[in-house]
Amino acid sequence: MQESKESDPHKILLYPLMGEKATMLREKDNKLTFIVNAQAGKKDIRGAVEKLYNVKVTSVNVINTFQGNKKAHIKLKSEFSADDVASHFGVL
Repeated sequence: MQESKESDPHKILLYPLMGEKATMLREKDNKLTFIVNAQAGKKDIRGAVEKLYNVKVTSVNVINTFQGNKKAHIKLKSEFSADDVASHFGVL
């Protein structure tokens, strides 16, 4: 996916994950976990999270799952809380 100013963050971040591992990462490492568009790159994902949730991102790690999905672990800068962001999209 080419990064463009018209990129819709909702088409990049498909949905948040709420499982046990995602919860542990959110609480312990200040990370959010999303299933993302398969064509999205790390810069696309970073931009979408920063735009949608008004936070700053430290790093993005991407994993392709066996189910054919693309999962992203997004680490937020320490001044932002992953728990606060998660409460905005109804995980908490």
